[in-house]
Amino acid sequence: MPKVITAREAEELLRKGEQPPAGSILTPSARDVLGGGSLQPSFKGTGAAKTAAPSKKAAGPSIPDYEFRWTPGSDPKTPAEIEKFFNSPAIHVLKERICEMGRRLWQREYTDGNGGNITIRVGDNLALCTPTLICKGFMKPEDMCLVDLDGNQLAGTRVRTSEAKTHFGIMKRQPAAKACVHAHPPHATAFAIANVDIPSCLIPEAEVFLGKIGVAEYKTPGTQANSDEVGEVGKDHQAVLMQNHGVIVWGKDVEDAYWKMENIDSYCRTVWIAAGLGGGLHRFTGGQAKELINLRQKLGMPDPRAGLKECELCDSADFRPGVVCATPAAPADTVSTAPDPQIEAIVQAVTEQILKQLKA
Repeated sequence: MPKVITAREAEELLRKGEQPPAGSILTPSARDVLGGGSLQPSFKGTGAAKTAAPSKKAAGPSIPDYEFRWTPGSDPKTPAEIEKFFNSPAIHVLKERICEMGRRLWQREYTDGNGGNITIRVGDNLALCTPTLICKGFMKPEDMCLVDLDGNQLAGTRVRTSEAKTHFGIMKRQPAAKACVHAHPPHATAFAIANVDIPSCLIPEAEVFLGKIGVAEYKTPGTQANSDEVGEVGKDHQAVLMQNHGVIVWGKDVEDAYWKMENIDSYCRTVWIAAGLGGGLHRFTGGQAKELINLRQKLGMPDPRAGLKECELCDSADFRPGVVCATPAAPADTVSTAPDPQIEAIVQAVTEQILKQLKA
């Protein structure tokens, strides 16, 4: 089996001025230490993972690419093939990456107890997922599970998360959803339980990286009904509020999905603070929103708003969380100005009692 190089080992190689052994696999953090490169593994069928051949040309600026790609029709079938695939270096890298995202979720207090779950699609009908009843901040690669998109567990010593089918509801409907993250970030979840729509056209980054935030009606977690409801909403929205539950997001890879979890909770927190300042929320125009949607599409992210008119892109400006509007007063000509005899008698009696006590 090719050697897996960790970040600490990569740092040691740098100190010694040495290169990783030929055919070795770098963890995502090790690649960052060594400055990126072309060693991102891509599993093809059930054979050994391969690394890209080094380029003879000088490497120019690049963007890290952690998306997992497979050859369609290459899913392992036999128990031996499945076990080999599950324990391959390429899949080990993904297991480590799931653990890293779990630590970030837990450190940001987006999960509590054993809450939250993470999935990565690794085949036509295969996905890695986190196990049930485990704190996301303390997971290990050997805790991960391999399941098909119907939720049947194929490999792993721990039982899969009970909410895996919710993730697969999205993946089955949206091929671009290669990874999903579900958690309970406090500020975004507050919107999900307060029945308050998250306003749009406020922060450019939210429009680009989150797009239109979807809302899925409450269904019992872990059920097929929840999978169908979230799946239908999630196919057109990369960030979905699940009423009375939490948030689920998806992306081309697991870090991309995790970023959207940070994005939505930060956005909800900022909106909540801004709304409490009393000056109202200043929105940019529908035309400016259109520019951001075009940018989002250029980055390869789908957006169901692309066909809307500019006047349809920004929602109502009446967002005022926590404000209860008083019942409108009746017209002046219908309001009685005559004193109420009972109230007058009570006021008179109280006044007399106070005067008696003062004299005493």
